[in-house]
Amino acid sequence: MAFVELKHVTKRFKNEEVLKDISLAIPPGELFGLLGPSGSGKTTLIKMMLGLLQPTSGTANIENTTMPSLKQMRTIGYMAQSDALYNDLTARENLLFFASIYGIRKSRRKRRVEEIAKMVDLTDHLDKLLATFSGGMLRRMSLAAALMHYPKLLVLDEPTVGIDPVLRASIWRDLKDLQNQGTTIILTTHVMDEAEKCDRLAMLRDGRIIAQGSPDELQSESHANSLEEAFLYYGQHGASRRMV
Repeated sequence: MAFVELKHVTKRFKNEEVLKDISLAIPPGELFGLLGPSGSGKTTLIKMMLGLLQPTSGTANIENTTMPSLKQMRTIGYMAQSDALYNDLTARENLLFFASIYGIRKSRRKRRVEEIAKMVDLTDHLDKLLATFSGGMLRRMSLAAALMHYPKLLVLDEPTVGIDPVLRASIWRDLKDLQNQGTTIILTTHVMDEAEKCDRLAMLRDGRIIAQGSPDELQSESHANSLEEAFLYYGQHGASRRMV
């Protein structure tokens, strides 16, 4: 049974069709990647999935519930491309605020903030104003906020942009740990080595899925030596590989 399912989703803005007949089925506990260049429709697709945008046609469901659903939103951790944080507060104050919004018990909030700060390597910066943070530190704060309430579904839009390679590797280890604990993870990326870490991928180009499958399957079918070569193959041949 699919945990997240999109059926024939299309989205138009005025006269422009930005998503074209998208169908996906993501089982629980999977780490699923949306791979494509800027402008391919990844962020719009994520917003459709979460109910932040309504499809022009088609449906988006999470746990058999049509989105948007307030009940389902409470089980989702979402890290957008733009950091929705409060620059005039410290990191600790920001995280305590999100903990309260997510309904974490008051007796548990301080400990949870410390746990999350350690995960994203911000322990030494908890009492600094966000106005002093670098871009990479703000991305780590956004990830921390998305993880605060132990989400069943974690949706990450370009989560490691601006983060140094050492911390990026650490974050990926933490994502794998979360997956092993049962969290379903969906992320967008244009970085091939990140895409290779996903269980399955959907390759997007110009608002269409041009291929779906595991990294190994996609490379094998296209006779490619890398995911980058596979992406070029499917893009050039107009193939649509729909594997579930």
